[in-house]
Amino acid sequence: MRGHLKKQILNTEYFIAGRIAIKSERTFSKLIVRIAIIGVMLSLAVMMLSIGIIKGFKTEIQDKVRGYIGDIRIFKYDLNNSFELSPFVPSTATINNLKKNPQVEYFQPYATKPAIISANDEVEGINFKGIDSTFNWDYIEKHLVSGKVLNFLDSSDATKQIMVSQFTANRLKLKVGDKFIMHFVQNPPRRRPFTIVGIYNIGVEEIDKNFVLGDLNLIRRLNDWKPNEIGGIEIRIKDFSKLKATSTSIYEGLEIKLKSESVQEYFPAIFTWLSLLDVNTKVLLVLMMVVGVINMITALLIMILERTNMIGMLKAFGMTDFSVMKIFLYNAFYLVGLGLLLGNVLGLGLALLQTQTHLFKLDQTSYYLAYVPMEIHLLDVVILNLCTGAVCLIVLILPSLLVSKISPLKAIRFK
Repeated sequence: MRGHLKKQILNTEYFIAGRIAIKSERTFSKLIVRIAIIGVMLSLAVMMLSIGIIKGFKTEIQDKVRGYIGDIRIFKYDLNNSFELSPFVPSTATINNLKKNPQVEYFQPYATKPAIISANDEVEGINFKGIDSTFNWDYIEKHLVSGKVLNFLDSSDATKQIMVSQFTANRLKLKVGDKFIMHFVQNPPRRRPFTIVGIYNIGVEEIDKNFVLGDLNLIRRLNDWKPNEIGGIEIRIKDFSKLKATSTSIYEGLEIKLKSESVQEYFPAIFTWLSLLDVNTKVLLVLMMVVGVINMITALLIMILERTNMIGMLKAFGMTDFSVMKIFLYNAFYLVGLGLLLGNVLGLGLALLQTQTHLFKLDQTSYYLAYVPMEIHLLDVVILNLCTGAVCLIVLILPSLLVSKISPLKAIRFK
């Protein structure tokens, strides 16, 4: 009998909460309820999109830099601070250590040499990056604007081929198939003719305006290096989140004349900027959470004050303070739940739209990307929903305590 009565009271609380939230005939109450739902919806959607955009930015820009430079580079340890790296021959032990390292996806030799391009009455300083037939073309092919990659099948022909960025091609008014003269900075200076076989667009100005791709053997000939000498080794790792640990393990396995440098050390400005984006995200998340909570508190307080007569009547009929408080908490739970549902629809809908259409564009020269990137993870969505719902409901306990302060006699007289 007592259990049946308890269940009936519980149903009564649900019933009254539903009447207040959905079937209220008071225009002001409906307005407040809608504002509260919209506030939670917008807060969740903005937080979801913020995290998606920041993660998308970091992933896209990291991939751009990693794809061209690699994650870790090995070069000779000396006092040479020029763009042109000193030659060395990697030992068998160094190569074997790289092959045995479980985090190393692949590695490839390279060398660099400063040069000046002269074409169409224009002059451009550049860094000639020499590569060989072992070079991994997966990333460059994804960003190929026109033409093709270098062909190393004919060694004599390969030394005359070159790939330039869209940035350099536009500045020098060049296209695929054009020929020009490149002057290599050395004593005495040497000049070599080249034919453009491909144009790529990385989208990172520090890379696009500073590098071109050519044959490593050409640098060997110009510098009178031995056939197996290289300027450095680029390493791509499997898990970028383990960059620091992997870089340390690789460094420990190097011979004494070599040193290693991670891509974060090579491009500190870019990765410092990316780390600052995390701070912006945290600030935005806090602000949006505060907006949602304030909306819900305001809505609940107004509903409690507007229902003062009802609260007094329920208390006069014997309903406890806790039961009356639960009516408004059930109501708040409904509002928060509906707000979260609509927020997920809005946030995920906009994220999917941007992913499929790239509707929102960016200035690539300023942001390294031509469109707003989006990277949404299920775990982030779940955590955001749980945290937003939990914070809102916990905070709403405080205004619901106002019910216990309302006297039945004064409440019935209240108008």
